[in-house]
Amino acid sequence: MCNEQDRGRKIMMTAGERETVLKHLGESRKRLLATVEGLSPEQLHYRPEPGRWTVSEIVEHLTTVEGRVLGLIQKTLSEGPSPTKRSAMEGQDSALVEGVIGRLQRFQAPEYLQPKGRWPDDELLNAFEATRRQTRDFVSTTDGDLRKHFYPHPVIGELDLYQWLLLISAHCDRHRAQTEEVMASTGFPQQSERKSAS
Repeated sequence: MCNEQDRGRKIMMTAGERETVLKHLGESRKRLLATVEGLSPEQLHYRPEPGRWTVSEIVEHLTTVEGRVLGLIQKTLSEGPSPTKRSAMEGQDSALVEGVIGRLQRFQAPEYLQPKGRWPDDELLNAFEATRRQTRDFVSTTDGDLRKHFYPHPVIGELDLYQWLLLISAHCDRHRAQTEEVMASTGFPQQSERKSAS
């Protein structure tokens, strides 16, 4: 009977872990929306120099990446746990988040995650919001054994699925900082052109 219980037992997110992810998701969403809501089409599509992304492209990239990461988390959870694997950042959740947000290393997004004009301007933030709702719903309800399932990050190496959830909001904050750089560019259209400017 004891063996039966052990075999069926999952190590789920603790209440504290769930609260941490939900807090990060909520705060990173708020910061992004506060930065980009009300931007005019000229501001959304301003490109500071060739090869740099516009604000619109950054938000599209965030939405695309978040949807894909959530999908890979759900797919990986549907497979058996990997008791012999370990995260390359085991016990270093905070360092992982800080490293991603800090943008100490710059990466070139693979082709399939680069912006391609998937959404028109008036649907861009709605698409982000819908994807973020799906992520929050998943975090709020999952009883998956996130620490025993792993997926490799192309740069960092193996991460457990809980760490992948943390990466979603860290990635959002990383690129919000990028939008602020675009908006601080000398040629960025005047703030008075924002639709919601007061």
